[in-house]
Amino acid sequence: MERITAIAKGRVQGVGYRYFVTGCAHRTGVHGFVRNLPDGTVQIVAESSQASLGVFVRMVRATGDSAIHVEELTVTPGKATGEFKGFWVEW
Repeated sequence: MERITAIAKGRVQGVGYRYFVTGCAHRTGVHGFVRNLPDGTVQIVAESSQASLGVFVRMVRATGDSAIHVEELTVTPGKATGEFKGFWVEW
């Protein structure tokens, strides 16, 4: 099990991006959360196997989506804690 913390920059708030990310997590079996940050970016914290996280990261780039535009996705690996059961939008 591995963990990533990612910051998405671009047109990612007010366009359904958090719900898009949640759907990606459910399809790949990733656990964690997604939330808007005050600076207009979106933070994603996720845990799963390396393979699942790799697919998840490719998906959350939202390539080709007409409303969402991820200009930059910074992914930082970390140590998994196993604290998450499911994936949700955090407020």
